[in-house]
Amino acid sequence: MSSNEQRRQAAKSKLERQLARREEQARKRRTVAVTTTIVVVIAAVVGVYFLTRAGGGQNNAAGAPSSTGAAESTQSQESSVSIPSERAPAPSRPEPLPAQVSCEYRQAGEPAKPVDPPENGKVSSEGTVDATIETNRGSIPITLDRSLAPCTVNSFVHLAEADFYDGAPCHRLSTQQLQMLQCGDPKGTGKNGPGYQFDDETYENIDYGRGYLAMANSGPDTNGSQFFVVYGEAPLPSKYTVFGTVSDEGLKVVDEVARAGHDGAFSRAGGGHPNKKINFEDVKISS
Repeated sequence: MSSNEQRRQAAKSKLERQLARREEQARKRRTVAVTTTIVVVIAAVVGVYFLTRAGGGQNNAAGAPSSTGAAESTQSQESSVSIPSERAPAPSRPEPLPAQVSCEYRQAGEPAKPVDPPENGKVSSEGTVDATIETNRGSIPITLDRSLAPCTVNSFVHLAEADFYDGAPCHRLSTQQLQMLQCGDPKGTGKNGPGYQFDDETYENIDYGRGYLAMANSGPDTNGSQFFVVYGEAPLPSKYTVFGTVSDEGLKVVDEVARAGHDGAFSRAGGGHPNKKINFEDVKISS
């Protein structure tokens, strides 16, 4: 082989090696890009799952849309919380209950504070009860409606008269999609109740809205002491017992707490602890 041919052969071999190295580098870059894309997609899917999945405490307004899965600052939430000004139409059953119904209060766990359950038996399903929740933020007058949920009203009055709610904080606030303030656990964790449970008193096609009082639960027929105030939107299924309404004066107090936002602590259930703390000082039964 002549020297020219040797040089041409060497140059050809060098070019082939360079092309092979370039192809290998390009293949590695494609692999890294695909892997990065997969990781980003998986992270996004996981994030959406935890933002939208409901769950959490023993007595949550569970199954409801999540408000947020990350901690939000007071400033950012104040600018994003939009609260409707109009009340929802007053709740009413499509078919009235009998004049009296039978209530059963079943033992369930240890009470957050010492309290006996109400007596089992017949209670009235007629008339209303006026009450006032005194808080560190102001008074929240409420009207309890026996025609909606007589066993629930009977339990609420019983707990109020036993001072069960005194000192209890409202532990959970949700501001986006589901707009509600949840209260009723004297220990403020969302996992405690009065040591008894009772059945749901729901009906079909409940349209939850601003001004409604409804029971929180951890599943069918697990009502206890926890309840929530709807101050805005609430696209919930009809599985939370509505037992009364909050006055306009009371809604102003709740609105003030809602506008201050929350800490995002309940990432799975939605919402968090209110940034503007609100505690029950007394629940007074008027009639």
